[in-house]
Amino acid sequence: MTRSLQAVTYRRPSVLESAAGGRRLGLETSRGATPAGAVDHPEFFAGFLTSPQKASAALLAVADVAAARYYQPQLRASLDPVVTGSGDRLRFESFSGCGGVYARLDVLEAGLDGGEVGHGTTNVDVNDPLREALSRIGADDPLHLRVGPEELAVTTLDGPVVEKKVPLPDRWLRGFAEAQVIAAGFDLRAELDAAEAVRFLRALPRGGRSGAGGPRWVVPSGRTLRPTTRAVPGAVCLPGPERLVALRRVLRHATALRVYGPAVAPGSAASATASAWEVLLPGMRLTLTLSPDAARGFSGEGGVLDALATDEAAGDAELVSVLLAWEPRIDIADLAAASGLTAERVRAALVRLGTSGRVGYDTAEAAYFHRELPYDAERVERHNPRLRSARALVAAGAVALDGPVGTVTAEDGHVHRVREEAGVLTCSCLWWAKYRGGRGPCKHALAVRMVRRGAADARGTVRIDGGAR
Repeated sequence: MTRSLQAVTYRRPSVLESAAGGRRLGLETSRGATPAGAVDHPEFFAGFLTSPQKASAALLAVADVAAARYYQPQLRASLDPVVTGSGDRLRFESFSGCGGVYARLDVLEAGLDGGEVGHGTTNVDVNDPLREALSRIGADDPLHLRVGPEELAVTTLDGPVVEKKVPLPDRWLRGFAEAQVIAAGFDLRAELDAAEAVRFLRALPRGGRSGAGGPRWVVPSGRTLRPTTRAVPGAVCLPGPERLVALRRVLRHATALRVYGPAVAPGSAASATASAWEVLLPGMRLTLTLSPDAARGFSGEGGVLDALATDEAAGDAELVSVLLAWEPRIDIADLAAASGLTAERVRAALVRLGTSGRVGYDTAEAAYFHRELPYDAERVERHNPRLRSARALVAAGAVALDGPVGTVTAEDGHVHRVREEAGVLTCSCLWWAKYRGGRGPCKHALAVRMVRRGAADARGTVRIDGGAR
């Protein structure tokens, strides 16, 4: 597995300290992107949290996910959350070490008081002493929040610099990108009031092996959710329910629970799907998005492959990226008008930008938002094995368009067929037989699609040098 070391440097540790008139929470930032370019330690906010205890619990939930591995939990994970200032809100994001849970806390305008919110994205230090201090915040404690260095602080070469070096696997980066693409296909499926939300979440299992016994499903029933063994229309998959454990930190503060997921067609197979679970808090939203299976995470879902495979989307993404301005909600119609592209091409460009961490997706507002992940996320495309393999096929001249049905002939004599069904390219290879499109296109279909985009024929032929993926 390809990985690199990510160096994160802070001027000093984040702290919670007592001060005249209340307490002060100083969250230290690392090098990040801003409208003025890269800044070593950007400041995004200095003001008050309107619900200090609730915000502290929600921030701890995001930190819980950043430090967790829900699959193979014996392995260590320690990745600092990401913070984005969007002018009217602060977004704190994290991704589990196992790559299967994405967490985001949106502190909205109503949750902030007394300060302007800046624009940009960076890592934020959440260390163990700070976590312990946040857990002791009382309901009546006024809390001043500073995201970034103090304006009057003097930094010297011998100051208390904090440097962390953490392993950053390529599949972790791919997963962060895939989570946004998958969430863009979700719709609101259910909403529970505070009492029902607490009752439902507290009844979920706390431990056990994720995925044991196959996928679980829930379906709206009156004011609550009831379990079902089948993927009936309206149902939402709950894969690895113990992975929602971080939501327990905020249960007593919850005002509602919203559940998001893809549509389930009548008579469809009960294969697991991803889903998003959003707890509403005063002036805030805390969302956990779960991969279809704890053992596979988001990195292999393949939702971004088609967008990565087109030269057109690459050019469109470059154009659209220039027009982004740290919007908390990206308006596709406005981007289409400003860029001269169709709405469909703008959406494809946003998917491609998501693969490098430049946009995220907010299920509550059904909209993308601009942010810049503080990682070398351009490696996502370079190290995607199916994409590399498909491009190698095209470069070798192994793809030929040949009438209504495409054949894939390997040197060892194996023959595969690539054909289109309802706009989806299917293949007779083992990859397609195993996943049926549930994890994106195989490399054969992907290579055929690359060539078809520049040709008039409707089908393709792929000749490969062995293997069935």
